[in-house]
Amino acid sequence: MLLDGEQFGQYLTDYKRTAWRFETQPTYAMPNEQDNLNRWCAGEPKPEGHNATWHETVRKAVNAGKTIGRVRTVRQPLTEYQRFQLDWAIPGNIEAGEDIRILDLTDLELSLPSQDFWVFDDETVVDLNFRPDGTLINVDKLEDPDLDQYLKWRDIALAHAVSLK
Repeated sequence: MLLDGEQFGQYLTDYKRTAWRFETQPTYAMPNEQDNLNRWCAGEPKPEGHNATWHETVRKAVNAGKTIGRVRTVRQPLTEYQRFQLDWAIPGNIEAGEDIRILDLTDLELSLPSQDFWVFDDETVVDLNFRPDGTLINVDKLEDPDLDQYLKWRDIALAHAVSLK
């Protein structure tokens, strides 16, 4: 079932215990990030309140006793976008309470998908589908996912990733 932004946002706020993302794209072409990516590329300082809406979402979840995290896959050399994330986005996300880990696949052969996805409460799977340039195509809540496979991929990723805390 394809979700619009509001419907997907409900999953990000209404889950009961855990939200976890597997993040695989070398670049994301998200319109709301473009200005800040351009500022970062130009060497400008990070604007006050950068990513504040996401930080508030994370804080509310953590304060309610929930967990939220992700594993970000990379390959060397890092893309410009990945360096931007590591410099401007990820530190604030971690400070807000998100558990972010990096999985460097440069020299690893793991049985993991190239698909971005979220798993909510170990029972709901939402695929995020992207074009090769990082543009989001759609957000798809899977009706009958192979849940064991998604949880296996999550466990493999977590076992090999490095925490940034």
